Amino acid sequence: MRLLQDGLAASANRQPEAPAIVDGETTLTYGQLDEASSRLARLFQEHGCVRGDRVCLLLPKSPEAIVAMLAALKAGCAYVPVSPSGPAARVARILSSCEPRLLILTGAVRPLLDEVFSTGAAPPLGVGTLEPAAIAGERFRTLFCGADLAATRGDPAPRNCTSSDAAHILFTSGSTGEPKGVVITHQNVLCFVDWANAYFGAGEGERWSGQTPIHFDLSTYDIYGAIHAGAALHLVPPELGMMPKRLSAFIREARLTQWFSVPSVFNYMAKFDAVAQDDFPSLRRVLWCGEVLPTPTLIYWMQRLPHASFTNLYGPTEATIASSYHTLERCPEDPRAPVPIGRACGGERLLVLDAERRPVPQGSNGDLYIQGAGLSPGYWRDPEKTAAAFLPHPDEPGERIYRTGDLASVGPDGLFHFHGRADTQIKSRGYRIELGEIECALQTLPLLKECAVVAIDLGGFEGALICCAFAPLEGAHVTPIELRSLLARLLPAYMIPARWLALPALPKNVNGKIDRPRLKESFLADAH
Repeated sequence: MRLLQDGLAASANRQPEAPAIVDGETTLTYGQLDEASSRLARLFQEHGCVRGDRVCLLLPKSPEAIVAMLAALKAGCAYVPVSPSGPAARVARILSSCEPRLLILTGAVRPLLDEVFSTGAAPPLGVGTLEPAAIAGERFRTLFCGADLAATRGDPAPRNCTSSDAAHILFTSGSTGEPKGVVITHQNVLCFVDWANAYFGAGEGERWSGQTPIHFDLSTYDIYGAIHAGAALHLVPPELGMMPKRLSAFIREARLTQWFSVPSVFNYMAKFDAVAQDDFPSLRRVLWCGEVLPTPTLIYWMQRLPHASFTNLYGPTEATIASSYHTLERCPEDPRAPVPIGRACGGERLLVLDAERRPVPQGSNGDLYIQGAGLSPGYWRDPEKTAAAFLPHPDEPGERIYRTGDLASVGPDGLFHFHGRADTQIKSRGYRIELGEIECALQTLPLLKECAVVAIDLGGFEGALICCAFAPLEGAHVTPIELRSLLARLLPAYMIPARWLALPALPKNVNGKIDRPRLKESFLADAH
């Protein structure tokens, strides 16, 4: 039986002095990471942690956060990463839901935690920190601090869980406004890591990016993929996401061999022309996941980095990191041609089904379902939502399938193609319209830094009203009239947005994705 932390023990035995985590001037070797996480696991157990308990991490992306993750696993617990930027009401709801045995924090989040406790929604918690000294707030005090680690045993804690136990719980946005906790097991993560590391040929001596925050599921592969391969994980400072030139310098100076991020980072760097011809000579692989990468952006990157491979990964949090992949054989020629989501990753299957959950003909659109090793056991303490999303396989008794809410088709070559969210397909003035198609057209325009298309229902006979929020390039003056004129060359008149909103930057949610519900609220407020 394998557990996620076993990859750390193996890498520490093979190469204890090799760098595991690099964060600016701070480097943890594999030996140091293994020992520190074992000591902390013992400390967790001394403070009451037992198999199945939750350890909540209110921590920024840092070596300490990764030590705490591994310590929770070694103690037989599941960790719950939560954004330290709040808001307090959301943090309070997550704490109330997961009822952690321990909460690990830094001094920087003390005001946030005081606010969380002041709501009265959070249950009593044990609180700890990895900072040298204890932290005290208005409504809490820490039970232990980093100084206590030195007096704690560093030998491995006894293995006390199985691969089907929860490794972590990732809280995502819920349609009702309540965060949903997606339970991910050791086996879920191991299946993807094993497949991906073998497919990409990952190994010792590599240098990987750690770009996404730890509460976002892409970071799961960054962390455990690197640890199992024996690679060095270079944590990317969050502020570089808004500094494309400095981000390029980071990739170059760290001599990264793998870059993995959401598409918005690629878009931003391309818009500011931050990638030179034949840049990043050490970079072997470029991976993205989480949203559609506009083909013009992909062309920009592939033309400048002919030495690197480019892979589109697709998959929801509920299916663990990614469920399909497509590595491009050559640079696309048509900037309007979308990139396929490809084929199922090892141990998984993709199915395109109709409303009765029957296979649709080749080339026809249908609802995309996922089956296989990556499927989460379900939502934390929410059997109703779990039953609604994880359904019995129509033809294979005992098997489950997950309805992604996405539309897809299968081409004659067996490749799967993404056609947007089922809930972004609208009807306006009698026409069925996929909002993603409008966004793809907008993304070909050189004047925009980013854009998003949403629809609002005003209750009229015409149906949904198409709205576009956009952020111009720095220094560019762009009007809705100009955008309408340019779009009219690419789309029929009924697909041109009726409402426009210019912003310096589009709002983002806690995972760095465009906050579409917030944009819809803005357009609705303006309409009334």
